[in-house]
Amino acid sequence: MKLAEIATPKIVKDTDVLLKIEMVGICGSDVHYYEMGKIGSQVVQYPYIVGHECAATVAEVGKKVKRVKPGDTVAVDPAAACHKCDQCKMGRENTCRHLTFLGTPGQGEGCLCEYIVMPQECCFPVTSKLSFEQVTICEPFAIGVYSVKQSTPAFLTKNTKIAILGSGPIGLSCMVAAKAEGVKAIYMTDKLDYRVEIAKKNGAVWGGNPDKQNIVKEILGKEPLGLDAVFECAGDQTALTEAVGLLRPGGYLISVGIPREDKVWYCIDDLRRKEITIVNIRRQNECEQEAIDLVASGKAKVDFMATHKFKLEQTQEGFETVAHYRDGVIKAIITID
Repeated sequence: MKLAEIATPKIVKDTDVLLKIEMVGICGSDVHYYEMGKIGSQVVQYPYIVGHECAATVAEVGKKVKRVKPGDTVAVDPAAACHKCDQCKMGRENTCRHLTFLGTPGQGEGCLCEYIVMPQECCFPVTSKLSFEQVTICEPFAIGVYSVKQSTPAFLTKNTKIAILGSGPIGLSCMVAAKAEGVKAIYMTDKLDYRVEIAKKNGAVWGGNPDKQNIVKEILGKEPLGLDAVFECAGDQTALTEAVGLLRPGGYLISVGIPREDKVWYCIDDLRRKEITIVNIRRQNECEQEAIDLVASGKAKVDFMATHKFKLEQTQEGFETVAHYRDGVIKAIITID
């Protein structure tokens, strides 16, 4: 990584918004690009700007922009859909066939810079007194909100029993979103003990480390009939196998994590006999405003996730901290001065 001077982007369309970036969160997908140079078929061509989680201030607006005005604090939805393809017309803008996403090779460069231009539809004005850290976390939290919604509304009651495998920012976002929906029994796991403790402190009824415990045996000892839904947020083959073992017949496996491998597997005998439903999560779909509202109302507490801050010139240090799980990191944020 290196710092470079580039031209400030300019408004091109009347519906464009020029944003001054205030803070940028380091996401696991950013670290994938940093360490591996790709995620699946999305390969970085250098030089390339990463980043898609950000809080920003509106610097300038196009002639037809009505949604925001200069000086507004905004949360940014990093996905810009075409609104014309079959997926968009089906209400699936997250799988738009012509989607452009911040910090995704082949689609658009990222927000780890001083200024970006986004369409007004991607700019969500924050009227409540949220900090820039909270606004930044609203993007990954929106994925948690969407993931919980995809486990079907029927599950979201105080009697629902779920597990979340992986207690990084996305897993914790799922936990906070499920808790906001009234789910009481939330079991959390992670290979890092400090993350297990953070999960227990902020809403989990139980936490365990799969490197030290038999997760399936431990949880089924408490929930012998199995769980209603399991959110796999680690992108890990072992966790996927554990998820199937934890589910009751008719349960839902919500696959949220991004595996580093090109292929994963399931035991079809277990899946078929239990009639397990697998739901894959592709980012989030129209949940940004709900995420903002949940944080603003105080119903969703996300502040505990922002554990580290780095200045722009310390970006590589920030990425190294996240990549190697140093110093108890959950979410590292880059401040753009």
